[in-house]
Amino acid sequence: MAMRQTLARFVVTAAAALFAAFVGWRLWDYYMESPWTRDGRVRADVVAVAPDVSGLVREVAVRDNEHVEKGQLLFRIDSERPRLALRQAEAILAERQAARDQAAREAARYQTLLGSAAVSEQKQEQAQAGYDEADAAYLQALADRDLARLNLARTEVVASVNGFVANLSLGPGDYVATGQGVMALVDSDSLRVEGYFEETKLARIHVGDPVVVRLMGEGRELAGRVDSIAAGVADRERSDARGALANVNPTFNWVRLAQRIPVRVMLDPAPRGVALVVGRTATVTVRPTSDRPAKD
Repeated sequence: MAMRQTLARFVVTAAAALFAAFVGWRLWDYYMESPWTRDGRVRADVVAVAPDVSGLVREVAVRDNEHVEKGQLLFRIDSERPRLALRQAEAILAERQAARDQAAREAARYQTLLGSAAVSEQKQEQAQAGYDEADAAYLQALADRDLARLNLARTEVVASVNGFVANLSLGPGDYVATGQGVMALVDSDSLRVEGYFEETKLARIHVGDPVVVRLMGEGRELAGRVDSIAAGVADRERSDARGALANVNPTFNWVRLAQRIPVRVMLDPAPRGVALVVGRTATVTVRPTSDRPAKD
């Protein structure tokens, strides 16, 4: 009887030890080897909107955080000055065209008289040079007219992508300068999640693998696929100087943290009600479709 009790205790203890070892191994594999990370972010391409011409803002056609379509009017700059500049350029163009036509007629007339006693070769060359100068002046005026027409068209600033207006700091009456950013457009077609995975987990991540994304504060999961893996990250231990040798940090810590490598995840259509706000944090879990070894 005592032998049976001892054997039973041994079996129970061994089973508990094996179960604990199995649980420990699974936890180790999950936390250290499985391709998942809580260091994920919702990201998108952001377009800085800046006018191509300077002037007073006459109308702002959008509101902050509004969704806009590509080609939709964002704001309009007062067009009086560009319109007057276009009229002036057109008048100069007409003048230069008349001068060129006159020079062309004179050059043709001297060409017909070349070789006669009435005109010398020098006169003919001067007439041809006069036409060339008039033609160059006409082409310059033509370019100025086209530039003035372009500036007039650029007084209407439109969305270059589909997306959301962000950081709008503009109102009617404000003066804007060429190249001065006045708002941003978050490209909704480029919304994605980027997970920053430890380099030790890259061997189990492949392009095309299915991905599960959990946004912080959301109960529903998002689905997607691995789109790409970053080709490089900055080396913090080295600073390069043009024309000089590399400056490498001489210290080396015994405990080395694994480098974080960005992995881009393209999302499937999100469920209704899920706010894909750029900058939100997320947990990203890759479901490897195979255990293919990493390429050398």
